[in-house]
Amino acid sequence: MSPLFSPLTLRSLTLRNRLGISPMCMYSSVEGHPSDWHLVHLPARAVGGAAVVIQEATAVSAEGRISPHDAGLWSDEHVEPWTRVMRLVRQFGAIPAVQLAHAGCKAGTARPWEGGRKLASHEGGWQAIGPTSTPFRPDDPPVHAMTEDDIARVVRCFADAARRALDAGYEIVEIHGAHGYLTHSFYSPLMNRRDDRWGGSFENRTRFPLEVVRAVRQVWPERLPLFVRLSCSDWVDGGWNINDSVALARLLKDEGADLIDCSSGGASLKASMKVEPGYQVPFARTIRRQAGIATSAVGLITDPRHAESIVADGSADLVLVGRESLRDPHFPIRAARVLNATPPAPVQYARAL
Repeated sequence: MSPLFSPLTLRSLTLRNRLGISPMCMYSSVEGHPSDWHLVHLPARAVGGAAVVIQEATAVSAEGRISPHDAGLWSDEHVEPWTRVMRLVRQFGAIPAVQLAHAGCKAGTARPWEGGRKLASHEGGWQAIGPTSTPFRPDDPPVHAMTEDDIARVVRCFADAARRALDAGYEIVEIHGAHGYLTHSFYSPLMNRRDDRWGGSFENRTRFPLEVVRAVRQVWPERLPLFVRLSCSDWVDGGWNINDSVALARLLKDEGADLIDCSSGGASLKASMKVEPGYQVPFARTIRRQAGIATSAVGLITDPRHAESIVADGSADLVLVGRESLRDPHFPIRAARVLNATPPAPVQYARAL
């Protein structure tokens, strides 16, 4: 059996193979609700043979959106519309998952194809929040430095969104703790310059992600997995690094996390990295081996044989495909044919196999 097309069991769930769809923002929601775009886009990846389809960064509060067009689960009104989308994902053989997110200091921007700049209030923008008042870009407006009450409120928002995710039919939740968004901005020493119990030491800076995971795990059933996406390196001297990620992964495992989704960067405009196929795989390998927790690998993985080697050599338990799945929604089916495995295709496609 091809290692890439062997099943993977996480708690009560069994994934049909080791290929998943990485969460990718579509910027196509209306007040957090799915549009027809989502009804077509997400189930199509399940038809294409993915084992798990992770829905894009989905805001736990309206202020936590990257743009006004982000997906959301901050209201009970969001549950039923997303249920329809998730029902189709499951019907076509994939496990439906959602990435719960808060954009923090990066909130309130235009969509990428509209320039991605910060929006003024009259353009639909709003006050961003973060661990300190420092904006991500020097020319951006100041950020509201979160108070103790703000922090407690956002932690509750993550838990409330997880409860809604369960009601909507998602079977995996992932906490977005990467790319300079709120959770990452607390644990990165480049972004968090607080001098209270939420900043300074490693213990204080990691308090927020641990509180979020603890709160979510309390409402998320024991039988269902919980993922956490980390930026495993800030790629800047003096920033967060892989050793920090290993230490945090161990703590997250103790709080009930089942898999670390290993990404990187996003905390600094000065980050320097060599972006090439598999450039983040060493992070997944190191965390898997040193923290004793399952990992997923992501980042320019476009070749089926490369994806298989990542699983075969024990670097990661799951390979998440992003942009390649936009180019080819049926990448898992194609990968199976390349690797002489049984294609995870619907019977309606049998004549093409």
